[in-house]
Amino acid sequence: METRSDTANRDEEFMRLALVQAREALSHDDVPVGCVVVVNDEVLGVGENRREVDRDPTAHAEMIALRDAAARRTGWRMDDATVYVTLEPCVMCAGALLNARVNRVVIGALDEKAGAVGSRYNVLSDPRLLHEATLSYDVLAEESRSLLRAFFESRRT
Repeated sequence: METRSDTANRDEEFMRLALVQAREALSHDDVPVGCVVVVNDEVLGVGENRREVDRDPTAHAEMIALRDAAARRTGWRMDDATVYVTLEPCVMCAGALLNARVNRVVIGALDEKAGAVGSRYNVLSDPRLLHEATLSYDVLAEESRSLLRAFFESRRT
């Protein structure tokens, strides 16, 4: 039987992989957000923010990771997937997670300005919509916040 501690350890392990993706975004001057899609303890998709390098407003980490997972799976349904993302998803990404029927979303840092999974909106836990996901918050949140804080502070100087 799996314990709460086992789940917490697994969540931290996969969030560390999402943080690797977030650091990858820094290498091409994008906001450091990373995401991994996991099914049965196997990473199925990875993504980092690529808006600047791809010149694409939809190239958020979650969108890239979902596309990667769907291509590997050869199907769009992710109803058995857990998504780990370093920053709370925006409305667009929450909508993509909703439409992919993602089972669970694990979030690092909350986004008080644009978060759509608890902070500003509750897209993935709104019973009026076609799907609801299980949500977990604040997994390695300080590491996620530190990356974001450093990135934006470097922009202000």
